Amino acid sequence: MKILGLDPGLAYTGYAIIKKEKNNIEVIKYGCLNTQAGEKIENRLNNIFKKLNKIINQYNPDKMAAENLYFCKNVSSAFKVGQTKGIINLAAAKKKIPIFEYTPLQIKQAITGYGRASKSQVQKMLKSILKLKKIPTPDHASDALAVAYCCASTKEYLK
Repeated sequence: MKILGLDPGLAYTGYAIIKKEKNNIEVIKYGCLNTQAGEKIENRLNNIFKKLNKIINQYNPDKMAAENLYFCKNVSSAFKVGQTKGIINLAAAKKKIPIFEYTPLQIKQAITGYGRASKSQVQKMLKSILKLKKIPTPDHASDALAVAYCCASTKEYLK
């Protein structure tokens, strides 16, 4: 079972592909889909959509998982992240891939056992759990790995 984890953002959308077989989880690839500041938002969203579809076509995930936007201090940023989330949902729908959403609290709980863990605690646990040689970076890619792992370790995954 392959899972594509996503951390939505207009400038940087983190992505991670993991493969789960029984109790083993293998990291296949992770990174960021970047867009250029100053470019029209519709072009940036289209760019994310094209790059995301390329990843979907290359890795053929069985499930997708994304961080759920639940709170944002900056309203403008929230709208941009929301639009990116719409692009992610559209890509999943077009390929008929089920998509699951998780709050940061749920993701941290699945990885560290503590819903208020710091980003560095989550990254250190990801390194350990996934047997990585180094702490995953950048942050958006690390967050996408965390989302994918959360999906692989929840009961929803079994459905």
